[in-house]
Amino acid sequence: QVQLVESGGDLVQAGGSLTLSCLVGGSTFKNVDWAWYRQAPGQDRLLVAGINQWGRPSYADFVKGRATISRDTAEHTVILRIDNLEPEDTGVYYCNTDKRWNALEAWGRGTQVTVSS
Repeated sequence: QVQLVESGGDLVQAGGSLTLSCLVGGSTFKNVDWAWYRQAPGQDRLLVAGINQWGRPSYADFVKGRATISRDTAEHTVILRIDNLEPEDTGVYYCNTDKRWNALEAWGRGTQVTVSS
């Protein structure tokens, strides 16, 4: 069974940066495509960025050019850095498998990102 633990969320001013980390517990990591998602209040959970099992990243248009996703197989972590944060980036950020290619695991608790203007 996979456990997902997100961390790194914070209250930041617009224009700032954050690095989010997701620790993936359990034996499954290496051959899985992973992703970060964002859920703003009252909105659906959106895919922000994905990284496939070979390390190829992909980004939603709303973060393209501002986000970098990476993975550390040895540490079983998935990292998301977002620069030049905007108030619209506010939400709870979750990691999970990339739903475009994999079945989703049980969601973790997420990590709150709040961007003030």
